[in-house]
Amino acid sequence: MRQFFKKLLTDETGAVTVDWVVLTAGIVALNVVVLLGLIEGGINQAASQIYDNMSQAIGFIN
Repeated sequence: MRQFFKKLLTDETGAVTVDWVVLTAGIVALNVVVLLGLIEGGINQAASQIYDNMSQAIGFIN
């Protein structure tokens, strides 16, 4: 049993896989943040344009 744990602690197979998984997760997270920022900016701009157009339409009615 002792030898099993010693081997388990010194075994580094799969360490590279873990590095790639962490790196890939970081890249995906960064892309999500960037895309959400772009989408939010587009939504705010569209809402502002809708507000402006509706304000002008109401001004024409009055």
